[in-house]
Amino acid sequence: MTKIVSILTLLLTLSSCNFISSFIHDDEVVARVGNEKLYLSELSSYIPDTVSPEDSTNLAMQYITSWARDLLYLNLAENQLSKAEQDVSSELEDYRRSLLRYRYEQLYVNDRLDTLITDAQIESYYKEHEDYFKLQRPILKVRFLDIMSDSPNAELIIRCMSSDDYSEVLAADSLAYQSALRYFDKSDVWMDAAVLAREFSTDYVTMLASLSDSFIRIEQDGRLRIAFVLDIRRSGTAPVEYASAQIRDNILSDRKHRLLKSLEQDLLKDALEKKKLVIY
Repeated sequence: MTKIVSILTLLLTLSSCNFISSFIHDDEVVARVGNEKLYLSELSSYIPDTVSPEDSTNLAMQYITSWARDLLYLNLAENQLSKAEQDVSSELEDYRRSLLRYRYEQLYVNDRLDTLITDAQIESYYKEHEDYFKLQRPILKVRFLDIMSDSPNAELIIRCMSSDDYSEVLAADSLAYQSALRYFDKSDVWMDAAVLAREFSTDYVTMLASLSDSFIRIEQDGRLRIAFVLDIRRSGTAPVEYASAQIRDNILSDRKHRLLKSLEQDLLKDALEKKKLVIY
């Protein structure tokens, strides 16, 4: 009830539109288009209890505007279109058939789809379709640090994060947790250069231009962003581990397609055999 009172009070207070002053009509109707009425209960159910009073007002106005616009368009169309043009029964039936078919196909696939994909299957797919996995941008393996330039731990973290000694790498992670604005270790996975460039708030071409002696270092506005680059591939074919997620999606997509194709063929075959389908 508090939410409803808040909505009405704020709408009356924040807007001078004449129709808002009629929101309290019968304590239920908040808007009307012709004979169509929008009720307070419908408006209230659209607005979460957790939002602020100001946000409640904005959401209420958005809902009312959308509701009114749809009805006004409908009234205009009904007045301007002929009866034949208003007849949408055929389109509605086509949509109903498509929707039911889609829902059944989803059920059929979900019940039968084998989602287990082995490393051997990924490797086999990769070898058969290597041309599909040409790099569009460089990819890198990095450790990244974002820290205030005047941090007393900055240089120590940088030294540790670039070390070959795993204990020092762990020390970098621990120190960064205490001192850094952001730190991550992606030394065992490939990153798209464009994704890494967002950490530097720049484009990947500019970022890679800063690469020197295995470091990408950009210092600006009192902040030091630095990446230690363990490996980089600027062009060529993406390694299988980088392409594996896409390969999994492709394999699953192929399996879905085969299931649906088989379903379609079985349906036609069964209908012909049982004389449900007769082709003259």
